[in-house]
Formats: sequence, C-alpha cells, structure tokens
Amino acid sequence: MFALTFLGTSASVPSAERNHPGLLVEAGSDRILVDCGEGTQRQLLRAGAGFRRIDRILLTDAHFDHVLGIPGLFSTLRLRQSADAMTIHGSRGTLDVVVRMLAGLWGEGRAPIPLELAPLTEGPVFDAGEFTIDCFPVRHLATDSFAFSFASRVRRHLRPERLDSLGVPDGPVRKELAEGKQVRLADGRTIDPESVLGPPEGPKKLVIVGDTETTDGLEGNVRGADVLVIEATFLERDAAIARNYGHLTAAQAAALAATADIKLLVLTHISGRYTDEEILAEAKRTFPNSWIAADFDRIVV
Repeated sequence: MFALTFLGTSASVPSAERNHPGLLVEAGSDRILVDCGEGTQRQLLRAGAGFRRIDRILLTDAHFDHVLGIPGLFSTLRLRQSADAMTIHGSRGTLDVVVRMLAGLWGEGRAPIPLELAPLTEGPVFDAGEFTIDCFPVRHLATDSFAFSFASRVRRHLRPERLDSLGVPDGPVRKELAEGKQVRLADGRTIDPESVLGPPEGPKKLVIVGDTETTDGLEGNVRGADVLVIEATFLERDAAIARNYGHLTAAQAAALAATADIKLLVLTHISGRYTDEEILAEAKRTFPNSWIAADFDRIVV
C-alpha cells in the first residue's frame, strides 16, 4: 500500500493555492519525498506530515521548481539536530545542481546534515523489502530527467476470524504466521500458516512522472499502473507552446493512460493559465477516470 500526500501541484510559477512540486509517498515505515520545490517544508507542516523519518528524496529533474526547497528543509533538520542520513537520488546532472546549491550555502563538499548522493541509472533504485522503486528516463528539454515506478510485493493477510476460532493469541505467534511460518501454540497444537492466511493480493504499482515533453517510449514503463501521476501543464489548444517549453497537454497524458491500461490518472504540475475544469474536461474526453491533484490531497494506492 502506498499513501500519497500532494505537497505542491503547481507548474513552474506557484499560485496562492498551489505550491511548487513536491509529493510525499508513505509505504510501511518509509516516507519518501519525490521532488522538493521551494516551500516544501512548510507544506509538510500544513499537511500534518512533519519531518520525522523522511530520509530519502527522489528528484525528477534539476529545474529550480523541483529542488529549491532542499536547503530550507536541510537547515530545519539541522536545527532539529536530526542524526538521520538523507539520501538524494537524481541524475548526475541533477545531483550536480544540488551539490553546487549546497556549496554556495555551506561550503564546497559540505551539507548541514549527513548526506548521501545516489546517481540514477535506468533500473532499480531502492529495495525496501515490502516494495521496490525503479526509475526510467524521460525527455524534458536538455535535462537528464527520470520518472519513478513503485511496486509492492505480493502479500497475504491474516484472517482474524480464523485466528480467533483457532485460539491463536496476539503477539509474536501471529507475526510468524503472517511471515508464512508454522507455529506451535502453548497447548501443543501446530498451526499451519495456510489455515489462517487469506488469498494473495496482487502487487500495487504507482508511477510518478515529473516534467516530460513527450509520452513516446513511456507506455512500457507505466503499463498497468494502479495510479499514474503525471504532469498536464497545457491544454491541447496550446500544444505548440507545450512543445516549446517541454511539457505535456492534458490530452497527451490522457491518451497515454488510455493505451497503457492505467486504473487512475492523476494530473499535476498545473498551470495557472487554465481552470481545473478545463484541464479535467480535456483529459476525461479520452480517459474518464482522470483526476486533478490539489495541494494537500491524499490518496491511497
């Protein structure tokens, strides 16, 4: 299961309602930021999410609207005397921008908190046990940009009614059964996990695409996603402008969702030049199960 909190849903120019890009993904005990636009730390507070246990940032590209919130967040973590190391994943070009930004504030090669920089290459990014993260390249102007795919493991949940009927006590015994291990109860009975586990639940797939100028080549990576989060900065009537600025139209995002067997399309990176109703109407003409994210919206995959 993935819980998403949208911290910023604007395009490069924020508005009174929309902050610069930022998305918090929570899965199990992990809390991961995808992009960290200016003001992200305040958005975390306003969302009630706070700063605890955020130790990983995934950056889609190096443009300032995606990275300028990093120094402020790091400064706050230093003031809170956080000892946790932060890992930033990004392309080499993106990480170079981060390094130069931090050097201008704290000196070359320095950061206010323990920091690890992890350059991205297409493929696996991180294995958390309960879920994995992969990345794949996208085209956005002259940047070296990446999108991210989250996938949960196949899971089987314990059936409470079966546990109760068999008299299985709360505690470590149930944990072992959930892990697929046979257990022996205090009265000598042996409980097989198959007798208390429900049917397998298929893995969940979440794909997050930041700025991209085309959907060409993305279908294979996003196919079958339960949720696709992707930019929709322009409307189709301004497709020429979209190409010049390296962004998608709502119609393009919807067409990708329609051909790639997406369950829910979530549009973000919204330009203030349009109303939400216009953007949503254009997307729904091609893909009815479309939705526009607003700051502080929360969805569970």
